[in-house]
Amino acid sequence: MLNLLSSNYRKWVIEKPLASLMMVLLVVGYFASQIPNFKLDASAESLVLENDDSLQYYRTISKSYGSDDFLIITYAPFKDLMSDAVLADLKSLSDELAGLDRVHSIDSILNVPLLNSPRVEISKLDTDIRTLETPGVDREMARKEFLESPIYKSLLLSPDGKITIIRINFKRDEKYFSLMYKRNDLRDKKKEFGLDKDGEALFVKAQQEFRDYHAKVLDDEDKLISTVRDIMDRHREHAEMFLGGVPMITSDMIGFIEHDLETFGLGVLAFLILMLTLFFKKFRWVALPMGCCIITVLVMVGFLGLMDWRVTVISSNFVSILLIITMSLTIHLIVRYRDINDNNPGLSQKELVWETVRLMAQPCFYTAITTIVAFISLLISGIRPVIDFGWIMTIGIALAFGLNFIFFPAALVLLQAEPPGFAKDGTRNFTLAVAAFTNRNRKAILWVSFLLAVVSAIGIAKLEVENRFIDHFKSNTEIYQGMEVIDQQLGGTTPLDIVINPDQKYFDYLKEASEEADDDDPFAEAAEEVEHNYWFNSNMLDRVESIHDYLESLPEVGKVQSISTLIKVFTQLDKGRKPDDYDLALIRKLMPENVKDSLVNPYLSKDANQIHINMRLIESDPTLRRSQLIEKIRTHLVEELKFAPETIHFTGMVVLYNNMLQSLYRSQILTIGVVFISIMFMFMILFKSVSMALIGIVPNLLAAGTVLSLMGWIGIPLDMMTITIAAITVGIAVDDTIHYIHRFQTEFKVDQNYLASMDRCHGSIGKAMYYTSVTITLGFSILALSEFMPTIYFGLLTGAAMVVALVGALTLLPLLIVVFRPLGQPAAGPN
Repeated sequence: MLNLLSSNYRKWVIEKPLASLMMVLLVVGYFASQIPNFKLDASAESLVLENDDSLQYYRTISKSYGSDDFLIITYAPFKDLMSDAVLADLKSLSDELAGLDRVHSIDSILNVPLLNSPRVEISKLDTDIRTLETPGVDREMARKEFLESPIYKSLLLSPDGKITIIRINFKRDEKYFSLMYKRNDLRDKKKEFGLDKDGEALFVKAQQEFRDYHAKVLDDEDKLISTVRDIMDRHREHAEMFLGGVPMITSDMIGFIEHDLETFGLGVLAFLILMLTLFFKKFRWVALPMGCCIITVLVMVGFLGLMDWRVTVISSNFVSILLIITMSLTIHLIVRYRDINDNNPGLSQKELVWETVRLMAQPCFYTAITTIVAFISLLISGIRPVIDFGWIMTIGIALAFGLNFIFFPAALVLLQAEPPGFAKDGTRNFTLAVAAFTNRNRKAILWVSFLLAVVSAIGIAKLEVENRFIDHFKSNTEIYQGMEVIDQQLGGTTPLDIVINPDQKYFDYLKEASEEADDDDPFAEAAEEVEHNYWFNSNMLDRVESIHDYLESLPEVGKVQSISTLIKVFTQLDKGRKPDDYDLALIRKLMPENVKDSLVNPYLSKDANQIHINMRLIESDPTLRRSQLIEKIRTHLVEELKFAPETIHFTGMVVLYNNMLQSLYRSQILTIGVVFISIMFMFMILFKSVSMALIGIVPNLLAAGTVLSLMGWIGIPLDMMTITIAAITVGIAVDDTIHYIHRFQTEFKVDQNYLASMDRCHGSIGKAMYYTSVTITLGFSILALSEFMPTIYFGLLTGAAMVVALVGALTLLPLLIVVFRPLGQPAAGPN
């Protein structure tokens, strides 16, 4: 079988290179035509766990109490906020925003109800409500209310009275949720019961319909946000403004990723060209590797566009990683070709290329397979975007191997053989010096490696999954500046919600009361209505107030809003007297709908049997630990305030994001374990030696451990981007290990001398490893110029991984082979 494959390969690629190149170009052309369909997705849906029960609960609660689908504009006027000019500009700005298609309503200091400017009596709630636009309203009294009211302080107005906000509420997209629920129902049914042929067809159709509409929603949101910014630009002469909100963050993150893919993709390519020129000093050795890189990326991007496979924040760096892997592959082929050319000056170009392919096919195949294994391990993470990243890289590496073992040799055959002598250069002298250093400092290298392993273990123990979303962005970006202003001046940014239901005793009581009720009692109906009102009575509202006040006392928590806010307002209106049950009944009856929409409906269910408490976390607080905070609040509610644990539910994007972060930590441990077990198994097959497999795995463990510990020591938390660093590190280090050991086994057969084999390996394959590592390390340092911090971390940590992998493969790996002699006893002589 292998002989047949080999002969056909030689016939079509080596003997008929033009036909092979034409086939590659046709494939590249077809997939390049699909690139316009390539899409990015940085929506909230792409950042949470697919099967998280909290996600379903969040969607249910959002439908009842409102979602995070809104934008916020911070507005800091250059004149007094209550001046005619500023209020006129604020009115003009609000009106322009209200005219946009998707906008449901606008909330600002202009239209919220004023209850204490002057004070409104409870009995006149339905007639005496004013706003700042009401003729004759006292603006200074309104300013004071905005600063002191439990509703508005640190929400609509900053404590210094200089910054206000405009909240743009979007219409609920019923079609979006209808398509999503339809898809989710079919997915759940498939998981639990399975689907027949018709059901599977419906599921595929539902998936596609949702994906298409989801893409349209993202495009529409991007256009809407662009329009909002245009409107803001027309008013910037009156105030300093920043835009915030989940839709804006989603849009800007996609913008950052697109910018980085375009700008830094080209930048990295340019830098790789420069480094290849410096190393090889010949046009062919620049053009061929770059051609390999370009065709691989074009085909993969086109494939994703063809399959409508949306690239998320996590998988957006697949282009960079494909460049690493493809560049590594071609550099190894170049160095091997030049070695063969130097040692066999009489061979024709076809024979040189064929011999290069024959000798390099096996190690390159195994490096591709083991790198694929590293990325396949991501499939067990349980996080949809991480799983997608694993599949994208698996397919991409397979494409890189297949395409480049056709394109590179076919193109090289058409060129003339270069004169011998290029393989012996300054780089060879350097790698030979490393070999000599390794032999002279055996104990030192082993001790340093051991100490590095200990330090790595300590550093890994310091790894955290908690990270602040604001830290994903540089301080000069609008996302960062807007979040910082809202955080520090307007009550925090990230929403966390608590929903509390009645305990079981209440429902048992209702059941008993219903059974005992006298149907002839004329007061029974009224009594039943009162009994069904669990929360909206003075006793239970006091308990809600206790929760509210506790949450406000926490340093990580900013603005807190609940039904208790309403009670605090009416207590203030009634000169410090809390409303009793009679007052509460009157309030519910007389309160206008617009006041209910602001103060009641977002925090109390229609039957008053469920409360919803909203708080905003101070995202810029360096002490913020989401998981610990949620557990701390839960413990206080259960142990101090005596709520039944089963009645308390935390929800909101904080919970979903926190669940994803915690899953990252678990999946990191799981994936690393699977990676090394799998690679160990691959090594045993490839090297046909357990001892050689164990030796080969040590530098890889050290490389992965060093990079993870570096993150732990300098405080870079695990997030959706950095979780992939370990898999990438292993993939890179494995390539060097396989190439070196495969070459060592070949060289050892020459004279059964370990030291001589090490020297020959360092003088040949060592150069390829050096070229690859230095080129990629310096190339990816360009990513440090990105505006998106995860991209910066990715570039720098990938570079660090390359350095660690290179050092381990050129020092520790050969030393372990020389010391433990896994290939058997050497021939006589120095070893």
